[in-house]
Amino acid sequence: MKGKEVINVIGAGLAGVEAAWRIAQSGHKVRLFEMRPKKTTPAHKTDKFAELVCSNTLGGKELTTPRGLLKAEMELLDSLVVEAAKKTEVPAGGALAVDRDKFADYITEKIENHPNIEVIREEVKEIPEEGITIVATGPLTSDEFSEYLRNYLGEKELYFYDAISPIVYADTIDYSKCFWGSRYGKGGDDYLNCPMTEEEYERFYNTLMEAEKVPLKDFEKACYFEGCMPIEEMAERGKQTLLFGPLRPVGIIDPRTGKQPFAVVQLRKENKEGTLLNLVGFQTKLKYPEQKRVFRLIPGLENAEFARYGSIHRNTFINSPKLLLRTLQLKKNPKVLFAGQITGVEGYPESAASGIIAGMNAVRLLEGKTPVYPPETTMIGALLKYITEADPKSFQPMNANFGLLPPPEKRIRGKKERRAYLAEKALKDMKEWLKELS
Repeated sequence: MKGKEVINVIGAGLAGVEAAWRIAQSGHKVRLFEMRPKKTTPAHKTDKFAELVCSNTLGGKELTTPRGLLKAEMELLDSLVVEAAKKTEVPAGGALAVDRDKFADYITEKIENHPNIEVIREEVKEIPEEGITIVATGPLTSDEFSEYLRNYLGEKELYFYDAISPIVYADTIDYSKCFWGSRYGKGGDDYLNCPMTEEEYERFYNTLMEAEKVPLKDFEKACYFEGCMPIEEMAERGKQTLLFGPLRPVGIIDPRTGKQPFAVVQLRKENKEGTLLNLVGFQTKLKYPEQKRVFRLIPGLENAEFARYGSIHRNTFINSPKLLLRTLQLKKNPKVLFAGQITGVEGYPESAASGIIAGMNAVRLLEGKTPVYPPETTMIGALLKYITEADPKSFQPMNANFGLLPPPEKRIRGKKERRAYLAEKALKDMKEWLKELS
């Protein structure tokens, strides 16, 4: 063994198995804690590791798709999850889909048979005081451990429900129909305002009321508090409700007319570069195609492309921008790292990728080396930057998307060509980074 100290990994989901695998493959001992089957969750059906509880797809395969690039980067990092997915792939067009049972079986066998991994089937109720620990308990962290984390991290720094608004790519908006500004002129040009006439609002409202929603699962059902009320739920209270909520026009003057619009949809910058814009107050349970259909009725968004659709669902995650370093270490205790959806990454490959980096840095800590993170020109590096540098006051989970990457240094016509350039640069930079580390 390279070191006598054992690293703890709590949770055997996608992030946990990647972290444990990375550590074990580096020659160090791992204790992998998994509470199932002694204690299960409302979503899991088996006691297998890396069980996929929702979709069986890990996103697109093409490098010009965000998750296609992400998985290519993960392959360079010797990802167990991508290896398992390719071994258990089922036909799904341009997406990498898997036989979920065979996928979980493959990973479970690999983990349980690794000589450096000790699997402990019990619930962890607190972070061990000694040694290095990776917390990868996922979106369905047990109530007792959630309460412990709430106290350990501080009041109001653990969230139990996502209330996510859609995000659009800034360069797909028609700015001739919008204007920058803030309510009553306070705060500078912080918001992009999309004004609506009464007729435009009427059409938007009626289409919203008819749109198809995603039904909540039993374990997701909750009484919504006003701060995360789905926009369609608000609309059901009456046609005027939205005009006193997210589409409130009061205090906003259209500089082109000098008048207050009938209704206004506001978008806020989601990242420092301004490549992504968030539809403020538009958290929703509408199905994805319906979101595109309804929200494209907003003036200026007729051809908008969505980097992330809105949602509301059960999810435990921490306020990473406030609590974590980009290396995924806890600021208050650098020997504790977090990985997976609990950090605010959204999606299967995103969770797994963060587990790889957490595992890599746990090894570096054990070996007395400085923890690292990939360049922000890579999809993994860009995700880590986002979850640790976003505004902590409005932080919400994020999936991989090209809006997170720095824009090309030169103008490139065509979305596919631009994405191909960014993907090529990302893989080149990832290879160079790995070469420097070795």
